[in-house]
Amino acid sequence: MQKHLTEIRWGIIFSLVMLLWLWLEHLVGLHGPYIEHHATYTNLFAIPAILIYVLALRQKKRRDYQGLMSWKQGIVAGLLITLVVVVLSPLCQWLFHTVISPEYFANVQEYAVAEQMMTSDEAIAYFNLPSYIVQSLIGAAIMGTVTSVIVAFFLRSKTS
Repeated sequence: MQKHLTEIRWGIIFSLVMLLWLWLEHLVGLHGPYIEHHATYTNLFAIPAILIYVLALRQKKRRDYQGLMSWKQGIVAGLLITLVVVVLSPLCQWLFHTVISPEYFANVQEYAVAEQMMTSDEAIAYFNLPSYIVQSLIGAAIMGTVTSVIVAFFLRSKTS
């Protein structure tokens, strides 16, 4: 456990930054009056998400591996960060949808139906807390894995 404190800390930091991002989306109206732009602007979270993985793996390399980190070590560290994010994602979704933006589901359901993207029943089935918890678990696992592999590749120590 002690040797993985860096990964645990950065997984928690990632989750807190994600909640901050969602709160900012709420504040600027992307969960209400400007909901039609939500799907576009929420993708910008990839920038801080990747930055967090870069900072985390740089710190892991410098502090825990004395500046020499293999690609495999970087991947393992990134996957441990991802595991922390995956474990915390249901709590983050619950906090987001009950505390930060409880009106989000009603707004997005209404928008999807009004724009004829879905029927009312389809929107209700898709835009709800259990569905978003599952989506966040799968999304965090996939995106965290891909990000870990790529960032670890660029931060690995080059040996002659």
